[in-house]
Amino acid sequence: MIPSQPRALAAALRTQWAGLAAREQSLVLAAAAVLGLALLWWLLLAPALAQLRGSPARHAALDAELQHMQTLQAEALRLRDVPRPQGGEARRALQGALAQQLGAAAQINIAGDRATVTLKGVAPEALAQWLAQVRSQARAVPVEARLVKSGAGNAPARWDGTLVLALPPG
Repeated sequence: MIPSQPRALAAALRTQWAGLAAREQSLVLAAAAVLGLALLWWLLLAPALAQLRGSPARHAALDAELQHMQTLQAEALRLRDVPRPQGGEARRALQGALAQQLGAAAQINIAGDRATVTLKGVAPEALAQWLAQVRSQARAVPVEARLVKSGAGNAPARWDGTLVLALPPG
């Protein structure tokens, strides 16, 4: 008799409702209305309003990301249009940039299309500038980095380790 149980429950509720005074029925209806409005707020309106309040910040973050991506695209197009170094030009550009930017803090060993650079106490800014210069002039791309941050106490941070760069073919 499972189907009759909901009917029996509904009949019992109707009987209970009919037994309530008019004032009690009004209070129960008011409580149900308040509960319904609260559920409407929590389930439908509050999430939508939170989404609406957070949208300017998300929009600004997406605009910043778009600008960054456009900058990267412009740089990639610029690098694509730069003529590729031929033969030993890439090696010479790599060695020249190394001597100019890092000096005695770095040594290079070139074997085939790979260059292994050993760093000893290189400042982070100098390393970043050198990598940018090497990427644009020699078209060398880092393929492996094993760097360790050195510098104790209040001394500025320095990098020790090795970088393996892939040189362009030719």
